[in-house]
Amino acid sequence: MNVLAPISTIMTAKLHTVNPEDSLMMVKEIFDNHKIHHIPVVRYKHIEGIVSKTDFLHFLRAFKSNEMDKFIDETRLRSWKAEEIMTKGLAKVESTDPIRTALEVFLVNRFHAIPVVDNDELVGIVTTFDIIRAIEDEPIPLENYKKAKAV
Repeated sequence: MNVLAPISTIMTAKLHTVNPEDSLMMVKEIFDNHKIHHIPVVRYKHIEGIVSKTDFLHFLRAFKSNEMDKFIDETRLRSWKAEEIMTKGLAKVESTDPIRTALEVFLVNRFHAIPVVDNDELVGIVTTFDIIRAIEDEPIPLENYKKAKAV
C-alpha cells in the first residue's frame, strides 16, 4: 500500500448515517441490516459524532436484567437518541490527506474509524478495516510468493 496515496483511494464514501435526534431504534436497524461497525452522526452534512457498535452494545448491556422484557428494550431504544451515546470530539482527516495521516491517528488515538471531511462536509469514513483491505488487495510480488511457498 502506498501510504502517500490520498485517503480517498481507500475510504468508504457510501455511508449509512443518522441525525443526532434519531432514535437508537434506527441505529439498531442500521447495525442489524448492514455489515458496519460505525455510524456517523450528522446534521446537514456536518459530522457531530460517531456511534460505534461497541458504544451501542454497552448501552444495551447497561439495561439488561435476567428477565428483561423485549417491550422495555424497544421502548428504551425508541426514547434514547443517537446524540446521547455518540462519541464526540473526533479526529478528522481530509480526502486529500495521505493514508499515512490516518495511520498516525489510528496509532496515537486507538480509534477504529475517522471521518473524512472536505470543506466541513462529511464525504466518507476511513476505518482500520479499510487499511487492512487495502493491504490485502495488493498483489504479492512473484519473488515473495515463491519464497513463501518454499518455506
